[in-house]
Amino acid sequence: MAITILHTESSTGWGGQENRILQECIGLRQLGAKPIILCQPDSMLAKRASAEKIETRTCRMRKSYDISAIRYIFLLIAKENIDVVSTHSGRDSLLAGIAGRLSRKRPLIVRTRHLALPITSRVTYSLLPHMVVTVSESVRQYLIREGINNKKVIAVPTGIDVNRFDPDKVPCSLRHELGLKPDVHVVGTVSILRYKKGHHILLDAIPLVLNKMPQTVFIFAGDGPQNENIRNKIKNLGLGDKVLMLGMRKDIPEILKSIDIFVLPTLQEALGTSFIEAMAMEKPVIGVNVNGVSEVITNSLNGYLVQPNNPPALAEAILDLLQNRGKAKAMGIEGRKIAHENFTVGEMCKKMFELYSSMLNGKTS
Repeated sequence: MAITILHTESSTGWGGQENRILQECIGLRQLGAKPIILCQPDSMLAKRASAEKIETRTCRMRKSYDISAIRYIFLLIAKENIDVVSTHSGRDSLLAGIAGRLSRKRPLIVRTRHLALPITSRVTYSLLPHMVVTVSESVRQYLIREGINNKKVIAVPTGIDVNRFDPDKVPCSLRHELGLKPDVHVVGTVSILRYKKGHHILLDAIPLVLNKMPQTVFIFAGDGPQNENIRNKIKNLGLGDKVLMLGMRKDIPEILKSIDIFVLPTLQEALGTSFIEAMAMEKPVIGVNVNGVSEVITNSLNGYLVQPNNPPALAEAILDLLQNRGKAKAMGIEGRKIAHENFTVGEMCKKMFELYSSMLNGKTS
């Protein structure tokens, strides 16, 4: 009989966390499980999951102690004969965790920690779940330092779709779209425009790069709360013709195929799937030595790790790869190999399926 897994998510936006939930559900279905997603009625996850024909339920999760939401989840667990409740954000982890613990069905409760931020609700890690999954070893070690039982925490890195991010299948279309000449170097970043992603640090490094290599253009793909601040800084630095804001794009593989180097000086990152996507596209990557980024980038092997908030060091790393094309190409090849070996959606789903199965086989209270 197929394992029935209820994934809960109270956020309404779309990012790496929601994408992992969707990809995991698609992969679990292929492995023979029955995934169901419970989310907010107006969430992007509900729309995208429905488009993928993943069973979806919706209910309002207005606050952490929403009695009506707990009751809805409690009844859903019984109706759908749920074996595993897999929770993701703080609010749904509390609501679904309580419902699961109250249920006579006694489903296993697994909480996934996607972020590298301080935890705010210890009960959703220590008391309610039977197991906590983290997206990187860095986050796992953080939770252990916070007092969560190390036997209760396992790291399963987020994977990407290497069939979608395949440089042999993707056209190099962005240069033509932007009217860039063949001799122009293109440095790119793909990320939500949040302060912690470090776009302001990259902007401070750009003039240092242009002083030595003026035939370089930087592209920023993504949107977010820092959009206006970033645009103002570009204007104030006089970089309007050198930093191109692409906004939200769906053709990320095509963008990555068209750049020479991927750079993201993020100040806080649980793992860094944008680096992995660039690596799969055979691009050298430059990041900051924080949190889980060092689990993706091995310094001088598939890219460079620089110290946080250090524009001169960032500029130096960019210049080194722009001036040494052979080194950059070798790093890109190595990065693609690492992505395929360690960070695929298939491997992520296989590990999660094995975790759920082994827990059910040795089910405890």
